[in-house]
Amino acid sequence: MRRILNLVCFYCLLSVTSWGQGADTTVHVVTIFDKMAKQEAGKGVVTVHQSDAIRALVGAHKYGTNVEQEGEATYLKIQGYRAQVFSGNNQRKSKDEAFRKEKEIKELFPDVPTYVTYNAPFWKLRVGDFRSHEEAYQMMRMLMTAFPAYAKEMYIVKEEVKIPLN
Repeated sequence: MRRILNLVCFYCLLSVTSWGQGADTTVHVVTIFDKMAKQEAGKGVVTVHQSDAIRALVGAHKYGTNVEQEGEATYLKIQGYRAQVFSGNNQRKSKDEAFRKEKEIKELFPDVPTYVTYNAPFWKLRVGDFRSHEEAYQMMRMLMTAFPAYAKEMYIVKEEVKIPLN
C-alpha cells in the first residue's frame, strides 16, 4: 500500500513539474491527498506526509491558473455556454432595456447568474454558466416559456463561464 502511495505521489510531482511553474497556489483545491485522508465508515485512515509545495502542485496541475476566488466561493473558469437574451445598440435605450430584462429574469430565476456587458456599440444580457450546449438550451427554453416576448432574439453563445468548485 505504501509503495502504491509513493508511486502516486511521485507521478503527480513528476507530471506537475514538467507541466509548468505558473500555477496559482493561493486557492486550496481538494486533492487526492484530501480524499485519501477522509475516513469512511468501516474503512481505515490513510495519512500522507508531504510538504505544502507538493500539495499545491497537485491541485495546480488539475485546475491550472483558471481557478478564481470570489468571497467564499471558488470557481473554475472554462469554455462553456450561456443563453443570450438581449443585444441592442441603441445608446439611449439599450442599457436600460438590458438591466430591466435582467431584473425581470432575476425575479423568476434568482439562482441563475446574469451578465450585462457593454462591448461598443452593443449592450448584451447573457444568462447562466453552463458546461454543455444542452444545459444552456434547456435554460433558454425555460426563459422562452417565461418571457415569450424575448424569445425571438434568444440564442446560445459560447463563452468563458464560471463553474463553482465547492
